[in-house]
Amino acid sequence: MTAVPQGSGRPEHRSVTVPDSLAGERLDAAMARIFGFSRSRAAELVAAGNVVLDGRSVAKSERVLAGAVLEVEIPPTADPVAIVPEMVEGIKIIHDDDALVVIDKPIGVAVHPSPGWSGPTVVGHLVAAGFRIATSGAAERQGIVQRLDVGTSGVMVIAKSEYAYSRLKNAFRSRTVDKTYHALVQGHPDPLRGTIDAPIGRNPKYDYKFAVRADGKHSVTHYETLEAHRFASLLEIHLETGRTHQIRVHMAALKHPCVGDLTYGADPKLAARVGLERQWLHAVRLGFEHPDEGEYVEYESEYPADLQSALDAIRDAH
Repeated sequence: MTAVPQGSGRPEHRSVTVPDSLAGERLDAAMARIFGFSRSRAAELVAAGNVVLDGRSVAKSERVLAGAVLEVEIPPTADPVAIVPEMVEGIKIIHDDDALVVIDKPIGVAVHPSPGWSGPTVVGHLVAAGFRIATSGAAERQGIVQRLDVGTSGVMVIAKSEYAYSRLKNAFRSRTVDKTYHALVQGHPDPLRGTIDAPIGRNPKYDYKFAVRADGKHSVTHYETLEAHRFASLLEIHLETGRTHQIRVHMAALKHPCVGDLTYGADPKLAARVGLERQWLHAVRLGFEHPDEGEYVEYESEYPADLQSALDAIRDAH
């Protein structure tokens, strides 16, 4: 791995109040959930003295309290958009041709580099693996036509040719791409099948969260209940729009957050009961018109082991 050197730019300072849902979490785990860091990155910042909890320096294993003020100073980088070639364990190639590559993304991996993120990226993996990817778009987002959150796993496509990039970007923009997710949510949505049409914007209280708000961007989510169990329901979700945290925000707004999604109000006791350390959300299917061949293609991703185990525990709960 080639390290990105420290630069002379200004450090980024973030300050948040620890929400009730993260009370009792280790500091590094809480930072990972709040800021989207990997736990190793959080530990690095703590060790470097860049993290203060209620005005004092603490160890990464410190248990945080609800209402505590967490302050983090993120050192600047010489080039915040530099792509670091690095092979990433867990990324699987589902399909590869001259126009595009379809992958199965694990959690803990960002799609592309960004300021404050020093963990692995999809783009970095593809470069390290010798894939030719499109150079259109921003320098750090070569070939990227869609994104999945760091904490969301599943299928996604990356453009290899400039023509494919243009065609795929237009397809996502015109909403002709079928993006299908499965989400295990708390309780039982009523009705069992429906559409959530509610604008989403940045949460005014917490800069790491989003919320339904009148001045937000148009956001539409369609859902259907596949399975209903005692404590949770398995939903199939189709996105009409693609806002950051859209599914998580919309389901939380219905009072049915994704199981394990402590950031958006999920019950930590239920998450612990089923052994889940992240939100139960997975991109299971992606369908679109192939940019070169012109025919409709569809790619799927199976549930990762942690999600399957949690679902099995929910199915078995009495």
